[in-house]
Amino acid sequence: MGPQGAPYESNPGTTTMHVNTMRAGLERGEPQIGTWLTMVRNPAILSLMKSAGLDFARVDMEHTALTIEKIADLAVLARALNFPIAVRPPKANREWITRLLDVGVWNLHCPQVENAGHAREIVDASRYAPMGRRGNGGLSAATDFDHTVPLMERRAHANRQIFVTVMFETARAFDDLDAIAAMPGIDALTIGPADLAQDLGVAGTPDQARALDEKRDQILAAARKHGKVAAMLVSSFEEMTRWKNAGATLLAYSSDADILYNGYAAAMKRIKGS
Repeated sequence: MGPQGAPYESNPGTTTMHVNTMRAGLERGEPQIGTWLTMVRNPAILSLMKSAGLDFARVDMEHTALTIEKIADLAVLARALNFPIAVRPPKANREWITRLLDVGVWNLHCPQVENAGHAREIVDASRYAPMGRRGNGGLSAATDFDHTVPLMERRAHANRQIFVTVMFETARAFDDLDAIAAMPGIDALTIGPADLAQDLGVAGTPDQARALDEKRDQILAAARKHGKVAAMLVSSFEEMTRWKNAGATLLAYSSDADILYNGYAAAMKRIKGS
């Protein structure tokens, strides 16, 4: 970080490089509170979210129609605003990871991570040597179009800024929880509650909340053991307080679609009296 936590890092010369402020905040022990971006396409939504006090936006490509071109627009503005986005790709593979990083995304939210082998592939695709085998895309938004920083210094900086969260969404994935949590290059752990509940056979049943909380507790314990971040999705202030107090520091509250729907529904109920 630059002086007083400024979102730039100086090299030995005069050039400054952008810093991933979400990662920097987590490393300082500061909880990072964001929301899912699933519907709004206008990049100005990032400025609105920052002004509202959020720390980041998590953009979903797995379950939306968002394209790589729109992600590229969001990533450039995110860097200019120093308001980071995290992106959940359609699939956590080398192709998608490479493309997202090359358009300037710092934070990856990787779905359907089934085992330690898959986690290792994610690390390999997201980090340059010696941590991994990320391909070099040359001058781009990912380098801020700055050709003055020496190649190896730029790669080392990128390795320090990338932040990878892996999602545990099946019972099988938890067999490798300890190995994945211990892996260098895996920065945060979380569950995908809907898919996990389906895989556990408890979706829509009275046992769903208990079963998912057991898995959340396993995530928290593994994160504490290995010095990683625990991430949680929450839908209320009470849930936010509960999981924050339990040790989760990367928290996504609701989504743009839910916030808009609930806000309009509440307003119309008062206005129309029904």
